[in-house]
Amino acid sequence: MSELKPIETQEQLDAVLKERLERAERKAAERFGDYDELKAKADEYDRAQEASKTELQKAQDKAAKAEAALKAMKDERERAAAVAKAAEENGVDAGLLARMSGDVAENAKFLASMGGRGKAYPQTRDKGDSRLAGKQDPCLEAARMAFGRK
Repeated sequence: MSELKPIETQEQLDAVLKERLERAERKAAERFGDYDELKAKADEYDRAQEASKTELQKAQDKAAKAEAALKAMKDERERAAAVAKAAEENGVDAGLLARMSGDVAENAKFLASMGGRGKAYPQTRDKGDSRLAGKQDPCLEAARMAFGRK
């Protein structure tokens, strides 16, 4: 039985690692040495299968893809309609509801219970019209008159 000797220099460590790496590469080469050959055969087989398909099979494949795309579009349209209806019924934001996954009706009820209508901005005296800003405030109006500004 050989006795384990500690590695003391960088050269010893490099030699041990190099030997281990070579051993792993040999093992991989034995196990997967024919990978490129098998991959080439598989590609050739796939090309032969595609070439042997009849025109009917190609048309059927194309139709299946088109049906899948149509179904996806129908599902999307139905979800958009459900979102619009649930948003209207529950008074919630349709954009926010559309971003949620899961059952649309349950999500709409949840948003409504959480105050989904959104917080209204506080009402301002000028009702948001910047041309009227400050003209309804008597103090500002008095200051403008006192300093001669309109």
